[in-house]
Formats: sequence, structure tokens, C-alpha cells
Amino acid sequence: MPPTLQPQAAVRRRFHVMVKPAGALCNLDCSYCFYLHKETLLGQPKQPRISDELLEEHIRQYIEAQDGERVVFSWQGGEPTVLGLPFFEKVVALQAKYRRAGQAIDNDLQTNGVLLTEEWAAFLAQHGFMVGLSVDGPAHLHDKHRPSKGGKGSHAGALAAARLLQKHGVPFAALAVVNRDSAREPLAVYRHLVDELGAWRVQFTPCVEAKNFREQAPCLWPKDARAEVGSPRAHPGHPLSVVTEWSVDPDDWGRFLVAVWDEWFARDLGRVHVNLFETAVAQSMGLPAQTCTQSEFCGKALALEHDGSLYACDHFVYPEFRLGNIRTLDEGRAAFSARQQAFGFAKRDTLPSDCRRCPHLTLCWGECPKNRLLTTRGGESGLNYLCRGWQAFYTHIEPGLAVIGAQLGKMPQHTRMMETPP
Repeated sequence: MPPTLQPQAAVRRRFHVMVKPAGALCNLDCSYCFYLHKETLLGQPKQPRISDELLEEHIRQYIEAQDGERVVFSWQGGEPTVLGLPFFEKVVALQAKYRRAGQAIDNDLQTNGVLLTEEWAAFLAQHGFMVGLSVDGPAHLHDKHRPSKGGKGSHAGALAAARLLQKHGVPFAALAVVNRDSAREPLAVYRHLVDELGAWRVQFTPCVEAKNFREQAPCLWPKDARAEVGSPRAHPGHPLSVVTEWSVDPDDWGRFLVAVWDEWFARDLGRVHVNLFETAVAQSMGLPAQTCTQSEFCGKALALEHDGSLYACDHFVYPEFRLGNIRTLDEGRAAFSARQQAFGFAKRDTLPSDCRRCPHLTLCWGECPKNRLLTTRGGESGLNYLCRGWQAFYTHIEPGLAVIGAQLGKMPQHTRMMETPP
């Protein structure tokens, strides 16, 4: 057992660990999944599963290393529900065992929803789980890239899961991956998530995967492997593109966000929470970013594999970014270690000069380091693949940000844009 990290009275430590209790095991076969290949890369067994010993060790360490009054556990995959309901019953029992007096425990579950049942929904409601439900839009867009292992569409299962969660009063967010196809139908995607699925929280994640993401972390590419911004190689579909066929086009990404922003601003402002819009509003008012991708620094969101291996980030589960194993390494010490701090500070410190001069720097901060696949026209490495799309979006929303900022400035400080669901 690793040494216990003793709390320090003068320090407020908070960090986040995304747990993969079943590794890359999943009941779907999504074409764009960035995690299924970990089975081969990490040498995972066919049926990976975190042991009872490691599960308890993680829960103990994670609770002990947090100084705040609230501790948030996140369970992802692969697909975590393949482990069955008894696994999560064990989770909440262990959390109760190690929870300190006055400390609140929250759980987030990211799922494709296909395996959810009445029993599952009742359990999630009873224990206050927040669910992230993966839905990419209407069936024709969702099913194209999110089939089952047998090739059947999964949209009907996801929609049924949403109805179960609503029936039992389980709060959920729609998590939509914006790929090359769905980016071209922004309003169809957005309105489906809000009107048909019934989500009042929407999280958009751009699908960007480097051509060789199965073998190598993008940030380790040599300079000559990167594409120049605006060049044909900086778009999907080109034979020599730096990204996969299904990755979103940078210009389509900008158009997608602009179209959804206009719809949201006109019809749903204050009613629907969109992660990228809410963080832009907060940052434009001088408040901290609400998403790690738009933050100045990263490094406080780690990933734990089923075998106890701890990695610098969910998107950097590669051997080069393995911090150690929680059997011998304390999670709290790893999260605040010099190595992990260097990883986090590099997000800002490796920005090319084009980014540092950009008028939108404090809204973007170069987005996620995993997407920095390009060189600037001046030849500097580290430019984000989506840069052109982000610039178009941030330029477009400047007037709207000013309007929202003026409105919020008149509200009491404790008032939030999104307080309760409609």
C-alpha cells in the first residue's frame, strides 16, 4: 500500500481522475473511438476488469487526497456499465466507508446507455449519479459512426436510456462527438439533443484524431510530420492528411459552432447549458474556464486504467505519459508532482507566437494539446488543428458575449446562468 498523503491545512488540493474500470472494453464499435485501440497498445486482456483490491485502493486514495468538501468520481470506458450493477453497488459502499465527516461524494457515469434498465435507473437516482449520455444527433448521423459490435445502430438504445433517466429523475447531459459528417448538420444535431432527447445540458466534443493515434501520442510528432495551417494536409479526406477520415474539418467546426450559437442565443439562452458557450461567457467576464480544453493550464485531470496504471490525462494514455501504478504510487502525490505540473504548464508554455498574439487567446489557450498537429505559416510547431474554426467562432460571438456580460453584470453575484433544469 502506498503512503497516505496527509492533508496540509494551508493548501486546497483538488484534482480529477477519470476511471476506466473495464479498460477499453465496450459493447459498441464506434468508428471514431480514440480508446478501443488501447487493448492492443496497452496489452489489455480480452475481459479487463479492475480488481476489488485496486478499486478500494483508488477510492481510499482519491478521497484522502482531496481537501474540498465535495469529491467527484468519474466512471468511463470503454463502457463502464458492462461491469454490471453489482460493481457500482460496491463503489458506493466503499465511498461510504472512506468518506470523511461533512464530505459530499458525487459520481459521474459516462455511458452509451444501451445497457441501462429500470433497475439501473433506480440505482442511479437513489445514489445521485450524474449521467453523460453519448448521442451524436438524429439516428442517421448517430448510427453511422456508433454501431454495436454486430453492426446494428445504437440510437434507439440511447433514446430509450434517456427516457428511463427522465422517468427516474436522473440528471443527464448529452455528450455529442462532432465528426466530419455531423458537423455539416449543426441545427439538426442541436435541436435533436434538446427537443427529442430532452437534454438541457449539452457537451460538444470535436472529433480530432491524428492518423497514427493508435501508435503514437500526437504531441510527440517531429516537426516535419506536421501540416501547415490551411494546407490540404490540414483537412480530412486528403491522402496525406494528418488526421483520420472521420475527423471534423476545421472550417466545418467553426460553422457548426456559429450556427448552434445563433440558435442557442435566440431560443435557449438561460435554458440550455452548452459547455463551450458557457465557458466562453465565463472567460469573457474574467472568470476561470469551465472546461480543461479552454483553460490556460491542464494536468489536473488524470486517467486511471483497470490495472492501476495512472496516466497524465485521458487523452494521453500512452506509455510515455504513464505516471506509475497506484499499488506503489499515491494518486495525490502524482497529481501534484513536478512531472505532472510540467505536463500541465506545457499547455501554455509551448504555444506558438501566433497564439500568443491572437485576440482570442484568453478564450482558447490553444485548446487541447492533443490537437496541436499543425505548424504556423511561419514554421512554428504546436498550432491547434482546429485553429481556423475556433477563430471564426470567437470572432462571431463577440457581440453576444458583450450582451450576456452586461445582463449578468446586473444580476446578484450568486445568480448563475444555469441554476436548475427548466
